[in-house]
Amino acid sequence: MTAAATAEGQDWPDLWRVFGRIGLLSFGGPAAQIAMMHRDLVDDRKWLTEEEYLRALSFCMLLPGPEAMQLATYAGWRLKGVAGGFLAGLLFVLPGAFVIMALAAAYAAWGEVPFIQALFYGVKACVTVIVVEALLRVAKRALKGNRHRMIAVIAFIAIYAFGVPFPVIILAAALTGAFWLDRPAPKPAALPAHGHLGPTLSIGLAAWFAPLALVWVAGNTFLLEIGLFFSKLAVVTFGGAYAVLAYMTQTVAQDYGWLTTGQMIDALGLAETTPGPLILVTEFVAYVAGDIRGGTGLAVAAAALTLWVTFVPCFLWIFAFAPYIGWIGSRPRLQAALAGITAAVVGVIGNLAVVFALHVLFGRLVSFNTGPLHLTLPDLTSLDFGALGILLLSGVALLRLHWPLAAVLAGSAALGVAIQAIG
Repeated sequence: MTAAATAEGQDWPDLWRVFGRIGLLSFGGPAAQIAMMHRDLVDDRKWLTEEEYLRALSFCMLLPGPEAMQLATYAGWRLKGVAGGFLAGLLFVLPGAFVIMALAAAYAAWGEVPFIQALFYGVKACVTVIVVEALLRVAKRALKGNRHRMIAVIAFIAIYAFGVPFPVIILAAALTGAFWLDRPAPKPAALPAHGHLGPTLSIGLAAWFAPLALVWVAGNTFLLEIGLFFSKLAVVTFGGAYAVLAYMTQTVAQDYGWLTTGQMIDALGLAETTPGPLILVTEFVAYVAGDIRGGTGLAVAAAALTLWVTFVPCFLWIFAFAPYIGWIGSRPRLQAALAGITAAVVGVIGNLAVVFALHVLFGRLVSFNTGPLHLTLPDLTSLDFGALGILLLSGVALLRLHWPLAAVLAGSAALGVAIQAIG
């Protein structure tokens, strides 16, 4: 008898209670969320076996989107079918989504108040360290040899110096990995029956794009741009939210002009303090952008649309492809392609760290453009020593002393207020 079979006798209130608790306490990023689910679902309740859980985790890491949320959705699907998957996924996302909505509304209303700006002065410096920590963590897992390191360096140069779009980098990295990196030995696995695949994809895609069709018919260009951009983001979000944040910052701040880079750093700082997947930062971005353009009504509509096009695909991937977990994991070339993507993600997160550091530490930046080369360099005379001090202290607290993230963010905000008051 498998562990999943032991869950068949569980009542729906048990699933509400367990996955609701996971959703409310899902702080600390995907690593902490995955560890908490393992403890609840495998160790304590034995609803999944160790093998089932790890196989599902590997599958979710192959997918675009937040792997922890998709793992929760898979666990619910494995236990109680599609309804169980919806329940587990929604309970994982909704608590954080409500908190982000409230924080975005408060930010839109009071973000220009000097005290709030002083708070975020410190938070921005801490967020830069958080991104560096993510870079080190992903690099340790992804860079397994010189070829992986070369892909990471090329990805960094491509996005930082030449502005190559993130989806192009992901595609190139996947092809490079598939045909250049070492492939693991094949594991025999039969292709399962797939009569459900067509109907599932049809229903899922129709649900995904229905709101986009409505805003297109209504002629709301801003909401259509929001929906299309975050739909595209949902397809290329490999390697976690930190990787796609670089692309989001580049597009939102430079191409569309919805928010500034400083506001993007604020968004990440707030998203780090809430439960749920970090990709909920997209909801914050959409709300603030909508508020700037049309007030609260447009802000709520933009945030709701963004949540829809961000997470409906996550459910679609699980319900369509979960039966193929064993077969997908047996494809060596697919595994090598994923290794290429994760190596490129290191370079992309490195770019995000550099961009954030430049905007946090320097008051003036200089653009250097010649041909395809587009560099942003700091004016060294504009170095902000207060921000540098907070960044260094946050780095010691997080990287050396391993203090809790919430405590370091709070301390950084307090330092920001103190420095601004003195200045």
